[in-house]
Amino acid sequence: MSLRINDIAPDFEADTTEGRIRFHEWIGEGYAVLFSHPKDFTPVCTTELGLMAGLAPEFAKRDARIIGISIDPVESHCRWKADIEAATGHRVRYPMIGDPDLQIAKLYDMLPAATEGTSEGRTAAANATVRTVFLIGPDKRVKLALTYPMTTGRNFDEILRAVDSVQLTARHQVATPANWKQGEDVIITPAVSDDEARVRFGGFEQVLPYLRRTRQPV
Repeated sequence: MSLRINDIAPDFEADTTEGRIRFHEWIGEGYAVLFSHPKDFTPVCTTELGLMAGLAPEFAKRDARIIGISIDPVESHCRWKADIEAATGHRVRYPMIGDPDLQIAKLYDMLPAATEGTSEGRTAAANATVRTVFLIGPDKRVKLALTYPMTTGRNFDEILRAVDSVQLTARHQVATPANWKQGEDVIITPAVSDDEARVRFGGFEQVLPYLRRTRQPV
């Protein structure tokens, strides 16, 4: 069964480009973004991992660690780093997990349907991880899960936006509306009474009986 929101993210040990890790220990007390790509030395993946390298300081500001994974071996990841930097101008300094035995890919349901075997002789269309993203919280529970087809590069600005939303709603009893961005108005959850909302948020706009909008709390 696929991992669902609020499931405990499975723990594992793995070799990475930054050494061997135990995942939950590596996450520590902050957030983590685990994202898979189909195959090293391929065009879309090169752009994605370079973009993530460029965004690494933004994730760090949010106390969110980033880690990549594919079922290529660590040695392949290390060789690929030079191409990523040449193509995008960003040096990959975050760890990349090598998963040639598919253990973690299967644990996190990152493989396309009808995939069997090991990584030997695989093609991007058969035995490779699709573009999956998991946001995992300090409680080691899944906060966000997204899956993209192999041919569609991800918008990692959206992942940052989702981190902002998840962290904001963890601190305050608010939700974020469609297309919300940092600093914009938020929605007060039904768990907060009108009287409590006036105290906590300094007032609100009653758009509908069940929709109350207020300024983003700080």
